Amino acid sequence: MKTPRDITANELIKALKPFGYEIVRQKGSHIRIKTELNGEHYETIPNHKPIKIGTLNGILNSIAEHFDMTKEELIEQIF
Repeated sequence: MKTPRDITANELIKALKPFGYEIVRQKGSHIRIKTELNGEHYETIPNHKPIKIGTLNGILNSIAEHFDMTKEELIEQIF
């Protein structure tokens, strides 16, 4: 599956809720999220509309690696 375009930070955070991600803090335009599932993992998401595709790919790759899955598997589950 292709990485979706035109995803906002709020839409991404909402989609990641089933993986246990919650907002920890926000400083300026960057939102820090955290999960305790499968060990502790933090990710920073820029609060941009939309998130640039390269940035989104980096975030999704990091989360997929944390949950021992491919980026494509993660995309299928959250979008």
